[in-house]
Amino acid sequence: MADVVSEGAAGRRTSRLRAEGALKALSVEPDSPERLRRVLEQALVFGGASFAAVYTPSEDGELLCLIEAVGVPRTLYGLRDGYALTGRSPVADVHRTGRAVWLAPAQLADSAESRRAPSRDFHLAALPAPGDGGGCLLAVSEGPGGFDTDDRACLELVAEAVAIPGRPAVAEGGELPPGAFSLAMDSGRVEVGEDILTLFGLGPAEFDGKVETLLGLTVPEDLPSLMSVVEADHMSIGDRELEFRVLQPSGPPRWLRLRGRLVPGGEGRPARLVGTVADASTLRAEITDVARVQRLAAALATAVTVRDVSHAVVTALRKPLRADRIALAGLEGDRLVVTVLDPPEPESWPELWRLEWRTEWPDAPVRAMPTLAAALRDGRAQIWPAGTPLEPALAEVGPGGLAVLPLPAGGRMAGACLIGWDTPHEFGPDERALLTASAGLAGQALMRAHAFDAEHELVGMLQRQLLPRRLPRLPGAEAVARYLPTTAGLEVGGDWYDVIPLHDNHVALVIGDVQGHSAAAATLMGQMRTALRAYAAEGHPPDVVVHHANRLLMDMETDLFATCCYVDVDLEEGSAWCVRAGHLPPVLRHPDGSTEIAEAEGGPPLGVLRQAAFPMTPLGLQPGTVVALTTDGLVESADADIDDGMDRLAQELARSDPAHLGLVADALLVDARRSDDIALLLMRYDGMAVRPLRESWTVWRVPEAVGHARRFTRRTLRTWGVPPHDMDAVLLVVCELVTNALVHTDGRVRLDLTLVNQRMRVAVADASPRTPVKPTSISWEATGGRGILLVEAMSAAWGTVPVSGGKQVWSEIALGG
Repeated sequence: MADVVSEGAAGRRTSRLRAEGALKALSVEPDSPERLRRVLEQALVFGGASFAAVYTPSEDGELLCLIEAVGVPRTLYGLRDGYALTGRSPVADVHRTGRAVWLAPAQLADSAESRRAPSRDFHLAALPAPGDGGGCLLAVSEGPGGFDTDDRACLELVAEAVAIPGRPAVAEGGELPPGAFSLAMDSGRVEVGEDILTLFGLGPAEFDGKVETLLGLTVPEDLPSLMSVVEADHMSIGDRELEFRVLQPSGPPRWLRLRGRLVPGGEGRPARLVGTVADASTLRAEITDVARVQRLAAALATAVTVRDVSHAVVTALRKPLRADRIALAGLEGDRLVVTVLDPPEPESWPELWRLEWRTEWPDAPVRAMPTLAAALRDGRAQIWPAGTPLEPALAEVGPGGLAVLPLPAGGRMAGACLIGWDTPHEFGPDERALLTASAGLAGQALMRAHAFDAEHELVGMLQRQLLPRRLPRLPGAEAVARYLPTTAGLEVGGDWYDVIPLHDNHVALVIGDVQGHSAAAATLMGQMRTALRAYAAEGHPPDVVVHHANRLLMDMETDLFATCCYVDVDLEEGSAWCVRAGHLPPVLRHPDGSTEIAEAEGGPPLGVLRQAAFPMTPLGLQPGTVVALTTDGLVESADADIDDGMDRLAQELARSDPAHLGLVADALLVDARRSDDIALLLMRYDGMAVRPLRESWTVWRVPEAVGHARRFTRRTLRTWGVPPHDMDAVLLVVCELVTNALVHTDGRVRLDLTLVNQRMRVAVADASPRTPVKPTSISWEATGGRGILLVEAMSAAWGTVPVSGGKQVWSEIALGG
C-alpha cells in the first residue's frame, strides 16, 4: 500500500537520524534549565529508555548529584539522588574512567540499586557527558533485550547534547540570574532574581530577603506543597518541581512553576535550595512538547487496572493530537477487546463495531480488519492520511486520517490504540515521536494491568463464592445485604456477612471483617464464615459460638485477626442477644423513626486472646424495627472519624423508608467513599403472624419415665385442642423417641412439643452425638429396632440435628388427616 506511512519502515530515516533532527530542532535557549529536560526526553522517545537522568559533581567534590530526570519515578529502579565520587556505582565509574557502561539484569543482580528496586528486570546504561563539568547520563530500559545498537547510538547523541545549565550562585551576596533564587535552609534568607520579584509583584526595595514574605503572597491552599519544599526536613537531595499560585492586585491568581534542587552544605556553609521560578501560564504547551511523554509515564506508573491504563493513554493523547475519536483495546486471541472509547457513544463508531457491541464496549474481530492485523504483526506505529483506501471498519474511525499504535510488551503484542480524525490531518514529526514513545510505555503498562486484573478477578471470584449467593426467607422478618469491594488498589478484602436460620424460629445475623486485603484475607473470611455457621447450627448460645470461632482462629496460627458481630434473633418473641468481637455495634431503627446505636458490650477481635470473654447484650425488637450491621468501610475513612460515621449512618437510617429494605440498603451506599471494602446487612423484624405453641418436659431416668412423658403429652394436646383421633400417632412417636433416648444414651433427656399450622413437631434431645440408624431388615426373633421404623411410618418427616453436646431427633406429624 504505497500511501501507507510506516514508522521505522526500510528506506526512511533511521532512529539515529531522527534523534539528531529532534535534538537540533530544540527551540530552547542553550543555557536554559528547560533545555536539559527536553534533551533528556529524547532518550525516552528515541533511545528506548523508560527513565533518564543527569548527574554532576557537587560543589565540594564529594558527590555526584542528580540535577534533572525524566520518565517513570527513579525509585522503581532503586536509584539514588546522589552517589559518592569515590564509591562503587555506575555513575562514579563513568566519571572516573570516562567510558560508558552497559549493564544487564544479571550484572546488576548484586548491586545496591537492584537490591533496593521493586522490580529487578531492567537494563542500565551510564555514559559520560562531554565538557569540563564531569557530568554523566544514566538511562534505564525495561525492554527484554535492553538497549540495542540503534538505542545506544541515540543515547550517545543525547549524552553529547547534554549541556549542564549554569547554576544560580549560592554564596551570600552573589549575583543571580533574573529568574533564579537561592534559599539558605537554616535561616530562611533567600536571594531572588529581578524576574521573580516581578512575578510576585514586588520591587527590589520592597523585599526584605525573607522567604516568609514571598510565602505570604501565595494562595493559602498552595502553602502545604510549598512548605514541603522550603522546609529542610522535607526536602531531599535532588530536584523538585511544582506549580503554585500567587495573589494579584486584581484578577485571578497567577500560576508559577518552581524548579529546585537541594545542594548539601559543607563546613561553615548551610545547605541551600537553588532553582528557578517561571510564569507557568507562558510556558510552551504545544503538541511538540515531549514532556507529555513524561506525564504519561507518571500517570501509567500509578495506573493499576486495564481501565486505568486506558484512561491515562486516552487522556494523554486525544487533546494534544486534537483527535476526534480514540479507542484503546487489549488483544485477546484473535479479538480486540475494547476497554475505552472516546467519545463513548455507539453512534460515533463504525457499524461493525456496533454489531459487536456485547456489553459496555465492543469486542471487535481482528480478522475483519486485515490492515489492522498487518500493523499488529509489524509491531510499529502506522499512519494513514486522508483518502487512504481502508476497510470500512477502519476508514470510518478516521476519514481525515488514522493512526494505529500497536502496544508491544515483553516480546508480544498487548493491544492497540486507534486514533482518528474527521477532517484532513497533517502528521508532523513531533506527533510521530509522541505516538512512538507512548506506544512502548502503554504496552508495558497494559501488560502489567492485565496481570493485575487477572489476579484480582481470581481473588474476587473466590470471595463471591465464599459469600452467600442469596439470603434465606425468614418467618416474620426480611433481610437484605450488600457488598462493595474497595476501589483503592482494587485488592479483595475479608468483609463478610451471613444470615443463618436456626431452630425454634431463631435466626443469626453475622457480619465480620478479616484484617487486610489479599487472597489470604478472603480465604480466611470463608473459613470463619463456615465455622460460625457450623457452631451456630449445633445449637450453641451466641457467646459460645463466638468463643469457639476465636479458639479456632487461634489454633490456625495465622498472623491475621478478624472482627465479628453476631446477633441471635428470636423471631417469635421479638428479642435478640448481641455479641461483639472488636466489631461495630448494631444500629437500630425503631418503628417511630428514631434510631439508636446499641450499647452492646464487646470483646477483643477474634484471634488475639485465647481466653477472651465475649459478653452477651440483650436487644428488644418491636414489629417494624430495622437492625443494621456494617463494616468500618462504610463509616470510616482517612478524613472521617468512625464515631461520626456511625452517627451519620443512624441519621440516614432514620430518614429511610423501611418498607423497601433493598432501596434503603442502596441509599446507604450512595455516598460511600470506597476506600475500603463495605459489607452491609439489614433485617426488618415484622413479627410472626402465627406464633407456634410450645411446651417442654425434662425426662427423668425413673422406671415410669415413658409413662410420665405420655401423660405430659396428652395433657398438652388437650390444652391445645388437638382432637383425640390425632393424639394416638403423636403419643406413639413420643413413646418410641423417649424410649430410644433412655435406653441408648446417658445423661439428660428433654422432650419438646411444638404446634403450628396443624403440624405437630415432636423433638427429643439427648447427650449422645450418635445418630439413630434405621435397620435394613428385622428378623421375627429380634426384640428391638422397630422403633425408628414406627416413627418413620407415623411421620410426615423426621430426622436428627446436632445440638450443643449431643443431638435432637425430631418428627413432624400432620394433624386433621
